[in-house]
Amino acid sequence: MQKTFNFYCDESTHIENDGQPYMLLSYVATPYNQLRMHNQYIRKLKKDHFFNGEIKWSNLSKSQYPFYNALIEYFFATDLQFRCIIINKEKMRHQEFNQTHDEFYDKMYYQLLNKKIEPNNIYNIYIDIKDSHSYRKAANLKTYLERDYQNIRNLQVIRSYESELLQLSDVIMGAINYKLRGLNKVTSKNKLIEKIEALSGKTLERSTPPFETKFNLFFIDLK
Repeated sequence: MQKTFNFYCDESTHIENDGQPYMLLSYVATPYNQLRMHNQYIRKLKKDHFFNGEIKWSNLSKSQYPFYNALIEYFFATDLQFRCIIINKEKMRHQEFNQTHDEFYDKMYYQLLNKKIEPNNIYNIYIDIKDSHSYRKAANLKTYLERDYQNIRNLQVIRSYESELLQLSDVIMGAINYKLRGLNKVTSKNKLIEKIEALSGKTLERSTPPFETKFNLFFIDLK
């Protein structure tokens, strides 16, 4: 039976010379028929915890930890899926491969998605808009994907405040990036990282097995 899935994609420290060691691309995926349920439940969590504003890793504080903790528990209790690819930017060799950083970025986004697109299903892909270049990047990605797949119904950029699941992707990806950079000064963030590792049964510092679907991490080896 054909199913429809929504992917909500985000990125972190992806700029070539931003002084950060890792480039991360991620998504949270949901079956389309569960989308309303997830959105309604997350909004209820926000109301129950008196949480206002956008859900972001950078906004996590001691007073807001109970909400973020409940959000992570909800993710692991549902059919929601998360995937993240991690690139060590010190190993990028754009000149050797005759590519720009933007072209490399497009290739990495393709790597994030292509192995998770099944030919018998339909996909809607939403990408967080970062700047004026986001529309061009989305168009490039659509071109790459359509060479191999004819089941991409929709690929577009959206603003993060429009999607609770896009915000959830930001939180989980932010935790990974924080752990990798050794930024352990904020207790509430350390606690949420420990929560994610405990519920996933995985460390955030290594790739998971490729068959892992719920919580999939892939550290790309740039040879």
